[in-house]
Amino acid sequence: MRILVTGGAGFIGSHTVDRLLQKGHEVRILDNLQKPVHLKGKPDYIPEKAEFILGDVRDKVTLEKALQGIDAVYHLAAYQDYLPDFSTYFHVNSVSTALIYEIIVEKNLPIKKVIVASSQAVLGEGQYRCEDHGELTPDIRLEEQLSRGDWEHHCPFCGKYMKYLPTPEQKINPQNQYAMSKHSQEIIAINLGRRYGIPSVAMRYSIVQGPRQSFYNAYSGAMRIFNLHLYFDRQPTIYEDGLQIRDYVNYKDVVNANVMVLENDKADYQGFNVGGGKGYTVLDFYGKVQDVTGKRIDPIIAMYYRYGDTRHIFSDISKLKSLGWAPGVPIEESIREYWEYLRRQTDIDDILEYAEKTMMKKGVVRAVKK
Repeated sequence: MRILVTGGAGFIGSHTVDRLLQKGHEVRILDNLQKPVHLKGKPDYIPEKAEFILGDVRDKVTLEKALQGIDAVYHLAAYQDYLPDFSTYFHVNSVSTALIYEIIVEKNLPIKKVIVASSQAVLGEGQYRCEDHGELTPDIRLEEQLSRGDWEHHCPFCGKYMKYLPTPEQKINPQNQYAMSKHSQEIIAINLGRRYGIPSVAMRYSIVQGPRQSFYNAYSGAMRIFNLHLYFDRQPTIYEDGLQIRDYVNYKDVVNANVMVLENDKADYQGFNVGGGKGYTVLDFYGKVQDVTGKRIDPIIAMYYRYGDTRHIFSDISKLKSLGWAPGVPIEESIREYWEYLRRQTDIDDILEYAEKTMMKKGVVRAVKK
């Protein structure tokens, strides 16, 4: 097949490109090399065998060119951040997805499948259980609660703390701008795909780990933050109390899932959680990073929080497993691969302080009121 991968210079995109080439497909990449994610320009890991188009997925002329002669599309290009430039998320994520379907229908292109990158974020705060009132889907924790250092979700009926549960695909409750834009992508892809007979799949990735994650993107999470702090012999700040549950998945498992839904018609017109199958507290994850790297630096737990973060989130992956997929790479291997990748770099700048100050200035990172 001839396959277009938007965002193919990025973390998940580039690894997907590699696998598709290994399987004998022809691959075209469309990427705008957006800074600060691609601060150094075009990455040297882009294969020569892949055709590369420099351009923006929001530009219809560019996207039409990229879709010519294509059999299938992986739409992985996205805007990801914590900053409150709300409209950018929808301009990049939603508009580009709508444009893909607009061009396919307008030009009557024979696209066999479109696979869209969604996110675990569309689950919102996830699913919880109150011992007295059963299963509930809470909304975002508000400033009044977080500013007191009260981190856990309370039952809205009795006020008791609730227990988090693995969250299945049907529990949709996006709370922040990124999550809402991703949910809109799912709606566009699945509904327009079904309406016009374009098989479409939405993949809700958990926190994907491995080499090629940008060192300069504040969104790229705990792996980047912890490894860079240890690399520069600095103490990382862990938000809240460090007991938040997170769900990590290795890039190889994600690529396996991406390829499987391309090849399996049973996946069509559905969304799938793509997670690691096991939850870890942030403190547990930092402990594993220390174990793998061999560096021991106590974290700072200074009662800061990132407004808009979920407390606990853990994806139920049984639906995707029913098609024959399962995660198989242990978290220690993800950390080892990323650490080795980081140590091979020769020009990494210490941007940690800049990133933290920027998020505090924008009101993303806040302090508990004493």
